[in-house]
Amino acid sequence: MSDSPSQAPEASHFLRHIIEDDLAAGRVSAVVTRFPPEPNGYLHFGHAKSICLNFGLAQRYGGRCHLRLDDTNPAKEEQEYVDAIEASVRWLGFDWGEHHHFASDYFDRLFACAEALIQAGHAYVDSQSADEIRSNRGTLTQAGQNSPFRDRPVQESLALFYRMRAGEFPDGAHVLRAKIDMASPNMNLRDPVLYRIRHSEHHRTGSAWCIYPLYDYAHPLSDAFEGISHSICTLEFEDHRPLYDWLLARVAEAGLLRAESLPRQYEFARLNLTYLVLSKRKLVDLIESGVVSGWDDPRMPTLVAGRRRGYTPEGFRRFIEQIGVSKSDGWIDYSVLEGCMREHLNDIAPRRVAVLDPLRLVIENVPEDAVELCEASNHPHHPEWGVRTMPFTRELFIEREDFMEVPTKGFFRLTPGGRVRLKYAYVLECTGFSKNAAGEVIEIRGRIFEDSRSGSAGADLYKVKGAIHWVCAHHSVRAEVRLYDRLFLRSNPGAGHEGDFKDDLNPHSMTVVHAALEPSLKDAQPEDRFQFERHGYFIADGVDSRPGAPVFNRTVTLKDSWTSKP
Repeated sequence: MSDSPSQAPEASHFLRHIIEDDLAAGRVSAVVTRFPPEPNGYLHFGHAKSICLNFGLAQRYGGRCHLRLDDTNPAKEEQEYVDAIEASVRWLGFDWGEHHHFASDYFDRLFACAEALIQAGHAYVDSQSADEIRSNRGTLTQAGQNSPFRDRPVQESLALFYRMRAGEFPDGAHVLRAKIDMASPNMNLRDPVLYRIRHSEHHRTGSAWCIYPLYDYAHPLSDAFEGISHSICTLEFEDHRPLYDWLLARVAEAGLLRAESLPRQYEFARLNLTYLVLSKRKLVDLIESGVVSGWDDPRMPTLVAGRRRGYTPEGFRRFIEQIGVSKSDGWIDYSVLEGCMREHLNDIAPRRVAVLDPLRLVIENVPEDAVELCEASNHPHHPEWGVRTMPFTRELFIEREDFMEVPTKGFFRLTPGGRVRLKYAYVLECTGFSKNAAGEVIEIRGRIFEDSRSGSAGADLYKVKGAIHWVCAHHSVRAEVRLYDRLFLRSNPGAGHEGDFKDDLNPHSMTVVHAALEPSLKDAQPEDRFQFERHGYFIADGVDSRPGAPVFNRTVTLKDSWTSKP
C-alpha cells in the first residue's frame, strides 16, 4: 500500500463519522480544518498526529486545511520557529496552498470584536494585579470572587481599553476580561482574561501593538474568520470548549460573525509516547542544560531531530494510521513508532556493509597485492536495483565481536580452528591470532578455501553455521558513526519519584564509534539512507557530513532491542 499523504487510511474513527454526518445533513458544505501551532519552538512528534489528522481529513473529504501560526505572545516567538514549522509540515508531505495565516493577520478584527463585547456588557477592563486575579479565581470546590471592577461602566472600560491600546499603561496594569460566571464549576468560564498589555516587539507587526489577545480568545475567532468547519483539538482543550462556543455566540450576536456558520470544536486524545517527553518546557530544559545539542539533536522528539536521525515522513504517517484516533488518553510504546520506521526503511534502504568495531583479519593464502571484486546485492527484495562490487584483499576488517577465543555455547562465528563464511566471498578457517600487552586480541589470521566463493559451484561443499561481514582494510572508508539509543531509561520520565525528570536520562543515549565502511559509502550524500547489514538503518547526517567524509547516524536497529528492558 502506498504511503502517499493523499491516500486516506482505511480505519475509521469518530471524527470521520462526525464529518460524514455533517456533510449528509448539510450542516457544512465543505470541510475546512486547520493546524494552529504557536511559533515559540519546534514541532514535536505529538504535532505529527495533529498534522496528519487535520490535513488528512481535509484531503479525504475534498476540503482544505489551513496552516495558522498563533503568534499572540511576542516575547517567546521568533521567525526561526515559523520557518521550522513550515518546513516540518512540508517534510511530512502536506501543503496548505494559499491558506497560510497568522493570528496577527486578525489583530484589527480581534480588537473590533473586543470593543463589541465591551459595548454589549460581556467584557470589562480589570485593574487588579495578576496575583489578585489568581487568588480571587477560586478553586475547583470554591467559587471565585467578583472583581471590584466587574461592574465598571461600559464607557469607562471602553476608554481604558483604548488607552491600553495606545500604550499609556505598563505591563500588568490592566487586562480585559470576559464577564461570564465567577461561580461556574468550569474554571475557564470564571471571567477569563481576553487581552493583556505586553510591550514587546512582534516578529511580524513590530511595535504596532502593545496589547495582545490570549489564545482562548484569538483561537475561536480566528477559526470563524477563516471559515473553519471542524476545529479539531487535543483533549486538554475539552474544558475550553464552552468558552469557545460562548465567545463565538456573543460576537455573532453583535453582528460580527454569521451565526449559521460558526465553527465547532472537537477533541481527540493527544499522542503519549513512552521513553520521551513532549513538554516544550522540558525540551527547552534539555537544551539549556546541555543534555542535547539543540532542537535538532537526533535524540530529541522533535520533527527536525527525527528527520536528522533518519525517520521518514512515510514512517510517521504509517504510525499515525496504525495507532488510530480516539477520545480517551493512553500510552503508545515507543517501539511501535520504531517498528513503523523499520518497516518503511526495510523497503527503501539500499544495503551496505559497515564494520563498527574493526578487528584486523589477515588471510595468509591471499597475495599482498591481490584485489578481487565480490558482488553484493543492493537490496534482496529489489533485484532491479542491481549489484555493487566490494574489493576483497589479503587484509580485511571484521567485527571484534565476531571472534571469540573461548567460544560460548551457541557461538557460531569465528573461533580458533573454526570456520565461518565471509559473506559474499569465501569460507575462512582461523589459523591463529595475536594479542597486545594488555591481553587484547589485535589480529586474526586465517586461510580461505579458494573453491568456496559465494555463487561458485563449490560454495555448497563447505557446511558452516555462521556468516560474518567484512570490509577491505586498505580500501575502506573510516567514518564517524553515531549510535543513538533512547534518551530516557524509564518509560515515563520523572514519574514515580520526586527528583528531576533528567534523573532518568540514559547515559548511553549516544555512542560515537569510528567505523570502517565499504568504499561505496564515501560518496554518500546528506540524508542518504542505508541498511548497514546486521547493525540497522543509518542516514548520512544532514548537518555534519562533508563531501567525501560522511557522518552516519543510526536511525533504528534491525529489531526491537528494548523488549526485555524495564
